[in-house]
Amino acid sequence: MEQNAALKKYTLMVAAITSFLTPFMTSSVNLAIPAIGRQFGADAYMLSWVVTSYILASAAFLLPFGRLADIVGRKKVFLVGVLSFGLFSLLCGMAWSVQSLIVFRVLQGIGGAMIFGTGLAILTSVFPLRERGKVLGINVAMVYIGLSLGPVLGGTMNHNLGWPSIFYLTALLAVPVVALAVTKLKGDWAGAGGEKFDLTGAILYIIGLVALMYGFSSMAASEQGVYILAAGLLLMLVFIRRESNLRQPLMNLRLFSRNVTFAFSNLAALTNYSAFAAIFLLSLHLQVVLGYDSQAAGFIMLAQPVIMAVISPFAGRLSDRVEPRVVASWGMAMTTLGLLVFCFISRDTPLWLLVANMSLLGTGFALFSSPNSNALMSAVDKKYYGVASSTLGTMRLVGQAFSMAVVTMLLALHVGRAELAAASAGQFLDAARMSFIILTVLCLGGFFASLARGNLRSGEAPGDP
Repeated sequence: MEQNAALKKYTLMVAAITSFLTPFMTSSVNLAIPAIGRQFGADAYMLSWVVTSYILASAAFLLPFGRLADIVGRKKVFLVGVLSFGLFSLLCGMAWSVQSLIVFRVLQGIGGAMIFGTGLAILTSVFPLRERGKVLGINVAMVYIGLSLGPVLGGTMNHNLGWPSIFYLTALLAVPVVALAVTKLKGDWAGAGGEKFDLTGAILYIIGLVALMYGFSSMAASEQGVYILAAGLLLMLVFIRRESNLRQPLMNLRLFSRNVTFAFSNLAALTNYSAFAAIFLLSLHLQVVLGYDSQAAGFIMLAQPVIMAVISPFAGRLSDRVEPRVVASWGMAMTTLGLLVFCFISRDTPLWLLVANMSLLGTGFALFSSPNSNALMSAVDKKYYGVASSTLGTMRLVGQAFSMAVVTMLLALHVGRAELAAASAGQFLDAARMSFIILTVLCLGGFFASLARGNLRSGEAPGDP
C-alpha cells in the first residue's frame, strides 16, 4: 500500500512538471515573436511558422508515438521524449537564423509528441477511476500555471535577457523530470505489448497531416499550397481506409464509430483547442497595435491563465460528481462567447475589456479541459488508455495547428511579407478579426458536440469496441 502511494505521488509529480513545461515554453515564445522577428529580420509569415512548426510536428507524431508507447512501454517513450525536448530546446536558443529556429522547433515538437502521447496515459494507468477527476484537475492546473508564468516570466526574460533565455530555461527544467522518472517511476505500462506497430500507417498519417496543414496555411502565400493540401487530403483518406481494415491499427477507428462519448469528446476537444490562436493574436495585438513591450504584455495576459489555473482543479473535482458533459459544455459556451467579443477588436478597444474577456476565455477553457479529459478517458477500457490519451492529445494539437494555419493564411493574405510593426497594425487587425470570426464558428460547433456526447454515469455512453 505504501509503495503504491509513493508511485502515485511521483507519477503525479512527473506528469505535473511536464504538463507545466510544454505550455510554459509555448506561451513564453508567443511573447518573444516580435523580438525574434527584429533579430532575424523575419516577416509575419515566417514568424507564424516559429509557433506553427512546433505544434504541427507535435500533432503529426503524437499518435504514432502514443501507439508505439502502448507496445514497447510508455515510460521508455516518455523518457526519450523529455530528453529530446530538453536537447532541442537548448538548440533553439542557439539558432542562427529564423530557418534554423524553425527546424529546431520541429525537432522540439517531435520530442513534445512523445511526452503528450504518454504522460496522461501513465497518470490514468496509476490512478483508479474514483481519483481520476481530481488528479486530472491538478494536471490541467499545472498546464495553466505554465501558461500563467509563460507570459510574465517569458516576457520579462525576453525583455531583459533576450529570447534565447526562454529556451535555455526550458532545457534546464527537463533535467529533474528525467531524474525523477528514471529513479521513481517503477513500471513501464505497455498496454498492448506484443502487438504490431503499423509503420506504413504511421508514415501515411505523418506526411498526410503535415501536407494538409502546410497546404492550407500556405495557400495565400504560394501557388503550390492548393496542390499540397489536396495531396494531404488524399493521403489521409488512404490512411483512414487502411486503418479500417487492420486488426491492430495505429488509430482504432472503432472507438469513434462505436463509442459516442469518445467520439464527441474528441470532436469537442478539437474545436475547443482551435481557440489557441487567440493567445498568439492577443500577444501580437498588445505589442504591435498597442505598443506595449513584451514584459508589460506578459503581465496583461496573465489574467487568462491565472483564472484557468485557479478553476481547473475545482472543475476536475466537479466532473467526479456532476456529468462531465454538463461542466464541459458550459466551458465551451463561455469560450465561444469570449471569441465572439474579440471579433470586434480594434485599436480603440479598452484594455479593461481585453482583460475581462481574457478572463472569460480562461474560465471557459478551465471548465472544459479536465471534465472533457475525464469523460474521454473514463469511457474506454484500460487497454485503450494509450491510444485514447494520444488521440485526445492529437485533437488538442491538431486544433491548435489548424487555428495557427488559419492565422498564418490570413496574415499572409493581409500583411504579406511585411515585418510585424506599427506600420502594419491595420492589416494585422483585419487578419485578427477574420481569424476570430472563424474560431468563434468552430467553437460554436464544439458546444453542440460537447452536449451530444451522452451521460457517462447513466450508461448512455456506449462501451468499448
